Amino acid sequence: MKVTAILPIRAQSQRVKNKNILQINGKPLYYYILNTLKQCQTVNTILINTDYENIHNEFRHDPQVILMDRADYLKGNCDINLVIESVLNEMDGNYFLQTHATNPLLKSSTIDKSVKRFFEGDNKYDSLFSVTKIQKRFWSMDGVPLNHSIADEPTTQNLKPYYEENSNFYIFSRTSFIKAGNKRIGVKPYMYEIDKLEATDIDDMEDFILAEALMKIRNEKI
Repeated sequence: MKVTAILPIRAQSQRVKNKNILQINGKPLYYYILNTLKQCQTVNTILINTDYENIHNEFRHDPQVILMDRADYLKGNCDINLVIESVLNEMDGNYFLQTHATNPLLKSSTIDKSVKRFFEGDNKYDSLFSVTKIQKRFWSMDGVPLNHSIADEPTTQNLKPYYEENSNFYIFSRTSFIKAGNKRIGVKPYMYEIDKLEATDIDDMEDFILAEALMKIRNEKI
């Protein structure tokens, strides 16, 4: 079984101006996730939803890419589920994977493994999303320990793990999306853990600098 990949690339970004097209190691940020998707064995179609005219011009004749104009009401900062809903209203297909241009270190092998895991679930799960395991001591703003005791302070490896939704990818069906109230995370989701460095998600310039450094290290090892 294969999925349709949905890649939203919006022109506006609140924290980093023109984030999705900023150069990272000589190429625009969106290049990396798009190249990753093209290498995936489990992705049959890549749909880019964007309001960038240059992206339309660049991929207009790419046989692996379908381009969709972003509607005016979806431009700027909006609920990503509204973007997915607009795509599903225009696209055929039953199974989808949604990712972001801000995940340049995500590997095609990770996506392929997650898609296979989703379809091997025997309907136990209706959706899947990527997470990062966290085992750290958390405190409230007023100095109250949230997941540990001061009297009996455990080592971090013995703390109960929590899982961060890292926004790298979401897998769902058309049916699960509708049943969940038009949400990419269904009512019975599977949390798929991935490496925290691979899961680097660019929200601000510090993330951008980190991702660029990690990418250079990865390239040196190849």
